[in-house]
Amino acid sequence: MRRLGWFLGLIGLGLLGAPAQNTVSAPSVRLKDIAQIRGVRSNQLIGYGIVVGLEGTGDSASALFTVQSIANMLERMGISVPPNTIKVKNVAAVIVTAELPPFARAGNTIDVVVSSLGDARSLQGGTLLQTPLRGADGQVYAVAQGAVSIGGFNFSAGGGRVQRNHTTVGRVPNGALIEREVPSQFLSSDNSVVVQLNKPDFTTAARVVNSLRASFPSLRVRALDPSTIRITLDPDGTIDPVLLVAQLETVSIIPDTVARVVVNERTGTVVVNGDVRIAPVAVAHGGITVRVQTVLEVSQPPPLSEGQTTVVPQTQVDAEQDPAKMVYLKEGASVESLVKALNALGVTPRDLIAILQALKSAGALHAEIEVQ
Repeated sequence: MRRLGWFLGLIGLGLLGAPAQNTVSAPSVRLKDIAQIRGVRSNQLIGYGIVVGLEGTGDSASALFTVQSIANMLERMGISVPPNTIKVKNVAAVIVTAELPPFARAGNTIDVVVSSLGDARSLQGGTLLQTPLRGADGQVYAVAQGAVSIGGFNFSAGGGRVQRNHTTVGRVPNGALIEREVPSQFLSSDNSVVVQLNKPDFTTAARVVNSLRASFPSLRVRALDPSTIRITLDPDGTIDPVLLVAQLETVSIIPDTVARVVVNERTGTVVVNGDVRIAPVAVAHGGITVRVQTVLEVSQPPPLSEGQTTVVPQTQVDAEQDPAKMVYLKEGASVESLVKALNALGVTPRDLIAILQALKSAGALHAEIEVQ
């Protein structure tokens, strides 16, 4: 069976009248879910280390940096060994990464991620040796060491192999000890707190300002741009900034979003948010199906003849055309009306993508289409 195609027609309707008042109430969220306080941020750390104690699953001799690292480590411990004489399979070179949270103090511990750098087959059962973790400025902010947990296994015997999860990447829970603190200051020199929206938007910024002014009438709140809101505290310093920020984070905000349709053509996934509106339009959808069927028949010659038995194919071709279905969408139709109309047509996800793109081309879809 071969599907040759389907017919999709879009006819703009010149209808007059007021748009339908079909609004969707957006849910309110906390301010801390859509914004952050300037100065409260994490920092990335990275380091190069060695994992030992592997059961023959470490780097091979072709990983020269692993052999050189072992030679350098032994030399610092007072043991001089030429690198070309080192042949070990129980060691793996790794890159250690971590995220230093804001306001972390010396003596606190953080998790680290250990990733194989060479050709090691597994880090199972390994132990990360003391590894300095540096920031973007080159300073050492933490030191990592401990047993590596990969959350899986990798076993092989007799030519067979069983593996669960990714065995060349592991974690060391609480494996890094913070040695240097990163200065964090969320209170500006002019005694103000700056709130930064995760997604800049004029309407959302205005709503944040109105909500903060209603909740804190004694404070001076001003939007500097679509993503930045400055809150000025009293000059006398009677307001506790920590308690103020805690109260700011709980203020309810109704964020504004842009009408958008996200289309993933590889998987046939379509996501339409509730702000999408449809202009007056009619959508027609139909299909033509062609069925080709071949039956093999045997041709047997008469007895005592010189003929040969042959197979004769009999081909039958049928064509069917589904009756076209048409639905009408009134002006201001919401995503709910769109989904109901397209479900009435019985469209597949692939067809839905084509219909939405055709609606956009016809100027009937008031939304952005993002193709992934």
